[in-house]
Amino acid sequence: MPIYTYICNECGEKFDLLVGVTAQPEEQKCKKCNSKNIQKSLSPFSISGGSGKSRGSDSSCPTGTCPLG
Repeated sequence: MPIYTYICNECGEKFDLLVGVTAQPEEQKCKKCNSKNIQKSLSPFSISGGSGKSRGSDSSCPTGTCPLG
């Protein structure tokens, strides 16, 4: 499920929501004032390999231990 950043148009609170693919807009509300008057905001993201280790320069080798061709 994707995480979206929202801004409340009532109180100005900025917060993240984990939104299911079948979630209805009326289910989403501000965590601070419970207003449904919120709008989705653009937020930065990053992609991580998960292990925190560098993989070298060949991104086609997912383990980082593939022999050089």
